[in-house]
Amino acid sequence: MAKRTDLAEMGADELETALAEAKAELFNLRFQHVTGKLDNYARIGHVRKDVARFNTLLRAREIEAAEAEEIR
Repeated sequence: MAKRTDLAEMGADELETALAEAKAELFNLRFQHVTGKLDNYARIGHVRKDVARFNTLLRAREIEAAEAEEIR
């Protein structure tokens, strides 16, 4: 996972791409867990937190854009 400063520098498209990849990875990890093939159970928690980070940053940018629009 990238550092928070690196995430803040990413563009919206990059964040959305990273979010989609993280969601796909989370799905695969859950699938592996159900089938009994998952070796690293901690990875599920890490990926869930990554998804939350991406969503938080995207939402913060949405709010900033809305507030900037209200000021105009």
